[in-house]
Amino acid sequence: MVRPHLPLNALKAFEASARHLSFTRAAIELAVTQAAVSHQVKSLEERLGSTLFRRLPRGLALTDEGQALLPALRDSFDRIAAVLEQFEDGHVREVLNVGVVGTFAIGWLIERLPAFKLAHPFIDLRLSTNNNRVDIAAEGLDFAIRFGDGAWHSTEADRLFAAPLSVLCLPEIAERLSQPPDLYGETLLRSYRADEWPTWFATAGIAAPAVKGPIFDSSRTMVEAAILGAGVALAPPLMFQRQLAGGLIQQPFEIFVTHGCYWLTWLKSSTLTPAMRSFQAWILAASLPYSKGNG
Repeated sequence: MVRPHLPLNALKAFEASARHLSFTRAAIELAVTQAAVSHQVKSLEERLGSTLFRRLPRGLALTDEGQALLPALRDSFDRIAAVLEQFEDGHVREVLNVGVVGTFAIGWLIERLPAFKLAHPFIDLRLSTNNNRVDIAAEGLDFAIRFGDGAWHSTEADRLFAAPLSVLCLPEIAERLSQPPDLYGETLLRSYRADEWPTWFATAGIAAPAVKGPIFDSSRTMVEAAILGAGVALAPPLMFQRQLAGGLIQQPFEIFVTHGCYWLTWLKSSTLTPAMRSFQAWILAASLPYSKGNG
């Protein structure tokens, strides 16, 4: 049986009364009289052919029918409110959830976000950082920016740029590193990718020592450890331009190795929303000067 149109005011009166279990408090919330709320609820009950409240001497109690109606109605009002909150100056604000490997977020992306906001004021960008291990579907992400070879299961990927690795250390350590073999006497900090230091030493033309320094899950924490004097890092200088410019660290050798690139990734099953397409176009354009000639 198709129900007749149910008036919004009656539904609002029922929902408010159900939350407060009081027509009087519902009336105060809705800025109407208690009699108006009671009339609206009675009208709704008549339309449904069901009693929604038991009228008690001191307040109200929901009937089984009222308890069945309330969750669906509350969810509907919440969803309407969420959509209405997206409107601003006649435009709909689109939420965009992006997961970003922490080194890229702090070393490159964050300082460019004001430009993105200026170009796309109605995109509500929400960032979460990770250590390059991310599940786009499980975490409810539209995009994930991560480091690697671009081949992740069930994802599409746009290459942003490479970030070659080089030696980074405290200035006082750099003073005693005149040539690569001088690293043999230093504590070499390492990532979970075990081949990075051996590849760097091979590029330098010398044998790699046994690397036994602490292992870090991100270049960001590794370089922070190097700044605190824990050892010598092998990390992308491009992501640490502020630290280099400020003299917190130095790059003693112009020897680089490339072990991957940063990529913008998303699920193959996703349909790109307007907000996703805007972010994709913006970050590819912003990355272009860094993507030329760096691997």
